Amino acid sequence: MATGPQKPPDPEEILRIAMRFLGGEKPTEQQVRKRIAGLRQAAARPGAAAPPPQHAAAKEIRMLPKLLIAFIVSVLAFAWQGASPFAIGIAIAAFVIAFVVEGIRVVPQQHAWVVERLGKFHEVLQPGLNVIIPFIDRLAYRHSLKEVPLDVPEQVAITRDNTQLAVDGVLYYQVTDARLASYGTSDYIMAITQLAQTTLRSEIGKMELDKVLESRDDINRSVVSVLDQAGRPWGIKVLRYEVKSLTPPESILRAMQQQITAEREKRALIAKSEGEKQQEINLAEGAKQSDILKSEGEKTAAINKAQGEATAVRLIAEATAAAVRSVAEAMNEPGGMKAANLKVAELYIGAFANRAKTGNPLIVPSNRADVASVLGSAMTVLDRTKNDGAAPATPR
Repeated sequence: MATGPQKPPDPEEILRIAMRFLGGEKPTEQQVRKRIAGLRQAAARPGAAAPPPQHAAAKEIRMLPKLLIAFIVSVLAFAWQGASPFAIGIAIAAFVIAFVVEGIRVVPQQHAWVVERLGKFHEVLQPGLNVIIPFIDRLAYRHSLKEVPLDVPEQVAITRDNTQLAVDGVLYYQVTDARLASYGTSDYIMAITQLAQTTLRSEIGKMELDKVLESRDDINRSVVSVLDQAGRPWGIKVLRYEVKSLTPPESILRAMQQQITAEREKRALIAKSEGEKQQEINLAEGAKQSDILKSEGEKTAAINKAQGEATAVRLIAEATAAAVRSVAEAMNEPGGMKAANLKVAELYIGAFANRAKTGNPLIVPSNRADVASVLGSAMTVLDRTKNDGAAPATPR
């Protein structure tokens, strides 16, 4: 990951370290252990500042150690061969190689190296093979032009309704101008990190808690807009910012959980009441449909029954009329009156017999003349009916 511009270590420090190793002054095991323990204690202390990120140029071997190596090779060559042409050639070759290695630079793709000439900005080396002048030019800064994710430390922000929130995020930036990134600010990573934190606190302070929890996209866009505008003089373009977590206090979390539980219970009660309401509606609708169908069935049954009774009465009347016509026709025939007299007598006798079977009081004529008088009366009625039917209709 590319970091903020950092100056390379002092060449004299590297020379002192090299001289210690060449002189046989190596640190003892106890000194190494003490150094490691001190670093661990410093890292474990609360609020201890992390070591500053090393700039990529710090990994470069500067010109002075190269010349030192060439000098040591020359001394060894003179000690071995004396002041011979061979030793002189080795010394010259060593210094030439040191100068060539120092002057040729190969820049990787998506990287930019800043060159200073006599302490002043000279140029930015592009990817590929580049040549600089030793002792006059030096690589001051190296930058990666790739998109870089940067973790923004967690901080506490206060909302508009005075609720504390622990907020952290991650932003993605890219170096667009190596010169401005080197000289625009002493540490652009710290600059954009601090600006991201202050902007985030400002945006959260404008909103209430509920609005903050549902407006992450708006917060992200606001932070990116501010950082992108502020990072232009630094040669930095902020591409994205994402809020990773929003953590309210424990009391707020419990209240939110209770609110969610109450809301769910409310929804459950509403759903239950709606179900019961729909159930009552369905039952009433079913009873209504049942009554309608039942009344329709009773209506149809009554109509069918009335039609059946009417048909039966009509058939009985037709049968009676047919029987009467048959009797009238039979009476007009020879011997018809005698047959009618006989039938009436049989019916009269049968009626008395039925009355006697039922046990009801019965009045029987005291002589046969009464029976004959009854039969005579019946026959008189028959004759009159016959004559009325046979007489022609008088004109009006």
